[in-house]
Amino acid sequence: MARYFIEVSYQGTRYSGFQVQQNANTIQAEVEKALYTILRVTVRLTGSSRTDAGVHAQQNFFHFNFEGALTNQTVYKLNALLPPDIAAKNIFLMPNDAHSRFAATSREYLYYIYRKKNPFFRETAFYYPYQLNIEVLHKSASVIKEQTNFFAFAKTNTQVSNFNCVISVSEWTEEGDLLIYKVAANRFLRGMVRLLTATQLKLARGGITEVKFLKLFHEENKCSFSVPPTGLFLKAVQYPEAYFP
Repeated sequence: MARYFIEVSYQGTRYSGFQVQQNANTIQAEVEKALYTILRVTVRLTGSSRTDAGVHAQQNFFHFNFEGALTNQTVYKLNALLPPDIAAKNIFLMPNDAHSRFAATSREYLYYIYRKKNPFFRETAFYYPYQLNIEVLHKSASVIKEQTNFFAFAKTNTQVSNFNCVISVSEWTEEGDLLIYKVAANRFLRGMVRLLTATQLKLARGGITEVKFLKLFHEENKCSFSVPPTGLFLKAVQYPEAYFP
């Protein structure tokens, strides 16, 4: 039995997230259905990162086992079967112990915001037409990079017991009419990027004080601000050097 990684990208607007759910359309379900049509056997996919409903990905990975040889022709066939908002990019034959989730060393997310009404950004960015202190945003992003305890920035129904994350990148940039928050870490908690983004926006509008913002990293209080999934992209999943054959 061979192990394969499949690299995908998708617009998550009309999906109930990445992972298979009962009575809901998901990215994983669509890919598994397409693979079944090609391979004529049921394969179960394991994902590297579980994006929520409405969240997009420029790069994400699954792994699965299959007794047979797959080639670039399989990618072509997959794309012929997958809906237009999901794309298969590559298939890699991997060692049998390779794991798309546990072997990942970091993940990078982008959150897109637009402040002038634009119908072309409606499904892939968050419309936020308010005055912001950009200097405060840059300062808050630097503060986040220095933190390790993100208990306040995890959804209350999360099942993890460890809330420590190592942030390698936290910064705001501007590209034309878009304001973008970029954050990378060794791991992320459920809802973490959206909660971090919303809290910084609140701070930059003067809705909370810097003291209250800093306390979120040291007290057992949950953050109550979030932004919609519309503007969130999983940009990249990193693995050790030379991990792919």
